[in-house]
Amino acid sequence: MNTPPTAIVAEDEPLLRADLVSALKTIWPELHIVAEAEDGAEALEEIAAHKPDIVFLDIRMPGLTGLDVASALRDVSPQTHIVFVTAYQQYAIDAFESGAVDYLLKPVDLVRLKETINRLKTRTDKGVSSEKFTEIIAQLASGGALATRLPLTWITANAGRESRLIMVDDVAYFQSDSKYTIVMTAEGEALIRKPIKELLGELDPQQFKQVHRSTIVNLRAIKSISRDDTGKGVIRFRFGGAGAKAAQVSVSRPFMHLFRNM
Repeated sequence: MNTPPTAIVAEDEPLLRADLVSALKTIWPELHIVAEAEDGAEALEEIAAHKPDIVFLDIRMPGLTGLDVASALRDVSPQTHIVFVTAYQQYAIDAFESGAVDYLLKPVDLVRLKETINRLKTRTDKGVSSEKFTEIIAQLASGGALATRLPLTWITANAGRESRLIMVDDVAYFQSDSKYTIVMTAEGEALIRKPIKELLGELDPQQFKQVHRSTIVNLRAIKSISRDDTGKGVIRFRFGGAGAKAAQVSVSRPFMHLFRNM
């Protein structure tokens, strides 16, 4: 008896995610959707946990983009076949002509979805060479899909009874804490009410990286990165901060790929 194929759907827009899941269940009832994700960090963690046959991956998500997640699959789940979901048509067509990965345009057309499913059912070679995969990701990234407004440069945070104006370049990391987000700098800890997910869409993605579902770090503030025997990482910052809590943060194993070249 053949094992049913498995999939994860990662899409930050709830209605579009629900529509795609519903369409997949109707057109491909044998497919077992093992998880859904609303952002890149959750998608990466679910992929690492389930190692699905397929991931339907929105390219533009807050924090870790679909391209970031796709790049990580070479480390965390190389057998997973990628179907990108995108609202950007022209640049995507050129990137996908090789057939190494598939794509769907938003809003997802049922006829196009059926064609993609038929290709997935008949595909026997799920592997993509490292060189070809890197080329595809580069084409997508250069196509303008991730262009956004100017990144956030400063924030107002509360430290006790004091309100502080903090330049984001001075932040070592942001960390979710109940109803607040901790802002850690060399001067110590402050709090803002803006959630991590909202911050992810406003920070410069080249400078700030998500290393856990609840943590964003400033790459320029990192002193060192180490890996333990389980594959998890520890980041240490250039300053000691106000206590041991400020000195280091943990990196979930699926996120360690971000530091492969550091």
